[in-house]
Amino acid sequence: MKVLQLCHKPPKPSLDGGCLAMDALTKGLLDQGHEVKILSIHTSKHPYLKDKLDDSYLKTTSFESIFVDTRVSIVNAFSNLFTQDSYNINRFFSAAFDIRLKNLLQNEKFDIIQFESLFMMPYLSTVQKHSNGKRVLRSHNLEYLIWQRMADSTKNVAKKLYLKHLAKKLELFELDVIKKVHGIVAITKEDYEKYSSLNAKKSNLITIPFGINLAEYSEEDPPEEISLFHLGSLEWTPNLEGVTWFLEHIWPAIREEFPKLVFYLAGRKIPAKFNEENYPGIKVVGEVADAKEFISSKSIMLVPILSAGGMRVKIIEGMALGKIILSTKLGAEGIDFKENEDIYLADTKKDFLKNIRDFHENPEKINTQKKVSREFVCANFDNQKLSIKLTEFYLNLLDK
Repeated sequence: MKVLQLCHKPPKPSLDGGCLAMDALTKGLLDQGHEVKILSIHTSKHPYLKDKLDDSYLKTTSFESIFVDTRVSIVNAFSNLFTQDSYNINRFFSAAFDIRLKNLLQNEKFDIIQFESLFMMPYLSTVQKHSNGKRVLRSHNLEYLIWQRMADSTKNVAKKLYLKHLAKKLELFELDVIKKVHGIVAITKEDYEKYSSLNAKKSNLITIPFGINLAEYSEEDPPEEISLFHLGSLEWTPNLEGVTWFLEHIWPAIREEFPKLVFYLAGRKIPAKFNEENYPGIKVVGEVADAKEFISSKSIMLVPILSAGGMRVKIIEGMALGKIILSTKLGAEGIDFKENEDIYLADTKKDFLKNIRDFHENPEKINTQKKVSREFVCANFDNQKLSIKLTEFYLNLLDK
């Protein structure tokens, strides 16, 4: 089977959860013996770092990347208020990318054309015109739901109206896309159910979560000192929103009760205001060279998400490395877990304090969690098993 994987950012180097999810799928398909060609967009936010990619990867995937300027234009965003198009999506269209895609499809035959996220769907019409391959949307999130939740959580009336406007356009766009693809691969059961409710045919719909190879995640003894950490780019609005909420409304009370506890903040684009002077007890690490090494050196992963959709890939990585996950209910969405066994939940100051107090009083939980977390990942997120399931889904599409 020959697969064309259209990516809205380079899967490697894997700088965030979306990259990890795309790369895992590529690896899985290659391991199953399929041929994969990657045609990717790169942007100023997600550049193409060729010097960080090994030659075997470039050769095996016939990797190509084309720059697209996706920066927000105030003029275009305002003009879009008076059109039926979704500006969030249209920013990813490029004539240069479209021409290259057209030439590729005219010269090579692909069984499956996989669109990684809704952001690659502006190229759907080109694929329809120049390929008989089965068109598959891999839904990383229901994008309209993210914007709807951000609208619901903001108190600024003008901002709320604008975000709701964006959310509605995205929802209409997604409804249209459903009619034009042969299959949808949802990363979470929640997204599966939402697509089903939007009249997507269940026979053309499947849930394939993010997968990992557990052997790549070494078993390290947990650190003796209890610490909290957050790892994720604060360029992504839900991360920034969640961390801001945690620092302003939750962290002061935690710090007051546990004055020696440290909260490590790692990732790209951390605002200058997030410093120890403004928030005593936090340590700003910034972008880390080795995410696995950083996670292994800490105790408790915080996921204070308030408005996103989809699955937090970092949670799965954290569990693979034996970490305790302390998350809001929304942050852990998309993962079928047992509360206070696989993942611990906290949505209020009281909840956070209760859990952290429990970890301090029962430090053995940090040691025993290692086995529980790794077994959970092995049972639910083994990339080889998921790749076999995805292959079967694709073969069924090809038979129709």
